[in-house]
Amino acid sequence: MSEAGSEHKKRASLSPQPQRKAPRLAAGRARALGLPTRGTTNANRLRRVDRWLLATQVPRLRDSPRPLVVDLGYGASAVTTLELVERLGPEVHGLEVVGLEIDPERVAAVAADRDPPRVDFRVGGFELAGLRPVIVRAFNVLRQYDEESAARAWDTMRAGLAPGGLVVEGTCDEWGRRSAWVALDDDGPLTLTLAARVSDIERPSDLAERLPKALIHHNVPGEPVHDFLRAFDAAWATAAGLSTFGPRQRWVGAVEALAEQGWPLVGSSRRWRHGEVTVRWSAVAPVT
Repeated sequence: MSEAGSEHKKRASLSPQPQRKAPRLAAGRARALGLPTRGTTNANRLRRVDRWLLATQVPRLRDSPRPLVVDLGYGASAVTTLELVERLGPEVHGLEVVGLEIDPERVAAVAADRDPPRVDFRVGGFELAGLRPVIVRAFNVLRQYDEESAARAWDTMRAGLAPGGLVVEGTCDEWGRRSAWVALDDDGPLTLTLAARVSDIERPSDLAERLPKALIHHNVPGEPVHDFLRAFDAAWATAAGLSTFGPRQRWVGAVEALAEQGWPLVGSSRRWRHGEVTVRWSAVAPVT
């Protein structure tokens, strides 16, 4: 095989276990790319990322001629997809949300929750079932992939976006108390967001276990994301006196210290009071 042919074959596979074939879409459609997740889901599990979407992405949806959101890999239950509809729907006229699952049985199981065009469910994977969404919410779908395969999944999702669209890819614990996500547009990653129920952490670096696949193996000395978390921990320790006013005030004090140190934080400081902080990707991107 030629070098070009070998490279094409390498890029075509998004599976870390190529011997397992992903389910296909309906006849005549492209193959659904990816592997089924465990399907774990709980009500309110994705509330933190949904609140961020509501606070930061409503203008993007309102400006689109077709405000379509894809919820990729919703799991064994439609609950988090339906919550996304309920949270964004009142703010975005004509909102459409499509839940995609690579497992046809999971799609069939939520048929009763369909209400097209407002909410629908289809078989699909990283290729987004041929849709052109403004926003893709892809949570807890890349944990099982190696870093290289996860990067190719990012590229595939970004290529399927509508003009001006955004991919929000991240992970959270089973109850949604610890979360991290990356926002990506068609040029690549833009920001990293960490969010937590602050009363449940001992220090900000507890969130390292939720870092996206692109960063989780780079949380080592000499890497920017490691420097960021160490600086956050130090600021958290310095702000210990604010614990008298509650853990949220301590979090806000620590984030304010990060901003004063020159870390390029993004967004309104009002988000900090929700146990959230967003930093530019350029400040935490891997160097090796």
